[in-house]
Amino acid sequence: MVCTVINSIDISSNFVMLFTWFTPSHGIILGLLLSFAIAHSGLAALRPWGEKLIGPRMYRILFALVSLPLASVLIIYFFNHRYDGLQMWQVQGIPGIKPLVWVLSAVSFLFLYPATFNLLEIAAIQKPEVHLYETGIIRITRHPQMVGQIIWCIAHTIWIGTTFTLVTSIGLILHHCFGVWHGDRRLLARYGAAFTAVKERTSIVPFLAIVQKKQTLKWQEFLRPAYLGVAAFILLLWWAHPLLINATARVAW
Repeated sequence: MVCTVINSIDISSNFVMLFTWFTPSHGIILGLLLSFAIAHSGLAALRPWGEKLIGPRMYRILFALVSLPLASVLIIYFFNHRYDGLQMWQVQGIPGIKPLVWVLSAVSFLFLYPATFNLLEIAAIQKPEVHLYETGIIRITRHPQMVGQIIWCIAHTIWIGTTFTLVTSIGLILHHCFGVWHGDRRLLARYGAAFTAVKERTSIVPFLAIVQKKQTLKWQEFLRPAYLGVAAFILLLWWAHPLLINATARVAW
């Protein structure tokens, strides 16, 4: 009887120890990600109704006023807790890893903020519209933001190597995978057969449509002033990265 009780205690203790890495911050970041996903995707779904009610520019501003603060909270919380939980691996001292992570991060931003999109519309300087693109980076993948997010998550999970970063990355990737379905659904509802034709000629998996000869990569389509803006943003982020981490560390979250 005594042995049975001791064995039960040992099993319970071992079970608890297996999950000691799951700090409260793991659950909090998942909650923040879910809140952002609901707000971001929900406002995207309501866009046709909202634009009729208050106009495209005002709806884009409303979208930004909701999405940007939630995104800022996510970024600050991630920076402050990125080393929480279990350290699964440590590769930061291995030669070549840091340049690899920076290259992957730079490439991720080229996908996350593709200059195919009109930056003036994003900032609501010009009237925001829904476009059916099939040029530039869309030839590589129909959902560049999803691809960019996956690359970013891979790079940062490799560099940091903690369970907190892994959980955050999984949450971000799942949200963007949902965004692929959600975005295609909205474009189909808006454009019908025209979007179906574009969908047939493009791919979600990068370069798949090109390999299948459904698309031909045209480098001249990437010679756009907006890409200089994206490149400048990447350089600015590289320079400001330590300052950003120091600034977020002052926020007691």
